[in-house]
Amino acid sequence: RSALCSPYRDMQLCGPPPSSSWLAVAMIMGILERSPAFSKAGATDPDNWSLFAEAQRLAYADRDHYVADSEAALVPVKGLLHPDYLALRAGKISTANASADVMHGDPWAFDNIIPIDRGVDATRHAAGTTHFVVVDQQGDVVSMTASVESIFGSTRMVGGMFLNNQLTDFSFRAKDQQGKDIANAVAPGKRPRSSMSPTIMLDNEGEFLLATGSPGGNSIIAYTAKSLVGVLDWGLSPQQAVDLPNLVARGNTVRIERDRANKELIDGLRSYGLKVKESAGENSGLSMVMRHTDGQLEGGVDPRREGVIELVY
Repeated sequence: RSALCSPYRDMQLCGPPPSSSWLAVAMIMGILERSPAFSKAGATDPDNWSLFAEAQRLAYADRDHYVADSEAALVPVKGLLHPDYLALRAGKISTANASADVMHGDPWAFDNIIPIDRGVDATRHAAGTTHFVVVDQQGDVVSMTASVESIFGSTRMVGGMFLNNQLTDFSFRAKDQQGKDIANAVAPGKRPRSSMSPTIMLDNEGEFLLATGSPGGNSIIAYTAKSLVGVLDWGLSPQQAVDLPNLVARGNTVRIERDRANKELIDGLRSYGLKVKESAGENSGLSMVMRHTDGQLEGGVDPRREGVIELVY
């Protein structure tokens, strides 16, 4: 399948199409771009983090509702990434206080397919995943996330390789509590929805700018978006962006990494009205490479896992 690309400022974000959830990463970035209050004040501003959390909540709500294998289910990809739809979603964000509840939007009007009334899929994806980025001397770039789903996958080994249990990423319920069909329900020949979101960003001339991605189950979307915001909006180096506290906002509870978030940030999120849970288990595994204007490469790897940067001749 061809990659999806979505504009961000004067650049292009690119990643895999559904059944990957990468478009949720692009949605977060697109919503923030259309939020006037989101500024380049930097990573120390709790207000910026609050808006980042709200953008996540909106994107996750749409992802949980609409994203599935697009070869087996109708997914309004064009609608979800349409600039006018992203502006509409950004308009849901208040600078005064957090939304009490965040609902999915209606992207069908921004697509050219017949609407389907979908149900909500709250499936939790396990985190037995890895990610790496490679840039070779010819300038070819790979941003790759691979997964066996749970740790050690199905726990069955064949030829020295563990078989995955990726099928558990399906919703095992075909309908939600209102009786609506769930897009990510099990079906023959269908791929389960994945949270994997390997990302490559191109500059305004179509040249490689940066690549990023992470393991982490459902939280991959938030981790990857954080790394992009850190570099593109807050002016951080790849390593500084990777080192930022992890914040995951899926639903009405925001998880913040206890050991890396300071009291000012946590208090700021709560004063905005977010329900904050201080978490000790946000173990992202971000790998990031950025190309500077002089062609020099700079990397960032996650200290939370066994990340490493290697120059190989």
